Amino acid sequence: MAVSSVNLLEQVLNYTNRANPYPIYARMREHPVQLQADGRYIVSSYPLVDMVFHDPQMSVDMRKSNEPGIRLEQEEPPFVFLDPPKHDWLRQLVASKFTPGLIDSMQPRLEEIVTQLLNAQSANQRMDIVDDLAYPLPVTAICELLGVPRADEPRFHTWSRMFIKGTHLGRDTAAAQEARQGRDALNQYMGELIDKLQRQPGPGLLSAIIHDTDHKQHMSRAELITTAVLLLIAGHETTVNLITNSMLTLLRHPQAFELLRRQPEEILPNLIEEVLRYEPPVQFTLRTPLIDVTLGGVKIPKGAIVMVMTAAANRDPARFENPDRFDPQRQNIEHFGFGGGIHYCLGAPLARLETYIALRSLARRLQSPRLLQDPPTYRESPILRGPLHLPIGFESMRVV
Repeated sequence: MAVSSVNLLEQVLNYTNRANPYPIYARMREHPVQLQADGRYIVSSYPLVDMVFHDPQMSVDMRKSNEPGIRLEQEEPPFVFLDPPKHDWLRQLVASKFTPGLIDSMQPRLEEIVTQLLNAQSANQRMDIVDDLAYPLPVTAICELLGVPRADEPRFHTWSRMFIKGTHLGRDTAAAQEARQGRDALNQYMGELIDKLQRQPGPGLLSAIIHDTDHKQHMSRAELITTAVLLLIAGHETTVNLITNSMLTLLRHPQAFELLRRQPEEILPNLIEEVLRYEPPVQFTLRTPLIDVTLGGVKIPKGAIVMVMTAAANRDPARFENPDRFDPQRQNIEHFGFGGGIHYCLGAPLARLETYIALRSLARRLQSPRLLQDPPTYRESPILRGPLHLPIGFESMRVV
């Protein structure tokens, strides 16, 4: 068994490596299954990550692990942190309302939001991709989709940031306490909103789930709260990173940006998949074995923490030719940017659509864009990895 004398996981968690963790991931792949000195296991190659995602003995429920502090204690985790059968019926209930047709119907409104946001910057020669577009677009969309008042965004933005801060997975008890406070505030807020919607149905996905008549099983109040918090946070945080990482990558590769400008409809779908491989918004996830398992010739005991390094697998040279090269015309991009298996991201189609509209508009309207800071300042979380701000300059912006 490979036991790393240098804790590579701790290096990934260290903020000083946030701008470029990929050399660390390359070192991880030298031994695709490694036991770290702190007792956690790293899985980093493409085939083994794929195997983990499709192994029913690899649980997402960290309450079943031997390290209780790695997940915030809560009586009712959201369905993405539950195993079958409960995961399946909760996910199916949400999916029955969160349909492809609903997402498609959002396109005109998403285009309107992007136009409004860019028009607000049209008289300037610089903007922050995060503050001026990548954050307000998905947060406005998810609020309208769920039926959450957009005016409440300043409140849950603070709580969401506190909650996500706890995903660093280190041993920082202060950060964990702050994350619990954020979680508790979000739960209270959503509980009050759910109670209101139960008394008086309204527009949006939450009300549709609360008043569902198509299924025999219905969510409890606790399940409704955790599902609502999950949809709110996951519905915008991942997309913020995807849009921002996309623009950062494009401005680092001017030829790719020019290709996008000339052929947006032809290039964009594949380009987004390449960004999801090359600079994924979610870098890794966790599993714990329900029984002793052997992976890559290494025995992993029941209840151990397994760090599934999807960003490392996305650059596995055994799977992708020249994996450290950004190629928007790359073929056969089967990445783990949205996870895999039964826990594949439910909101992936919406994130793709929002990113498509945002990048198409930026390519059409920005004249001679350039980075004003490289590398940018990154967010704290090593899991939800993306710039905190991405200031860019440009000669002018076309008015539409």
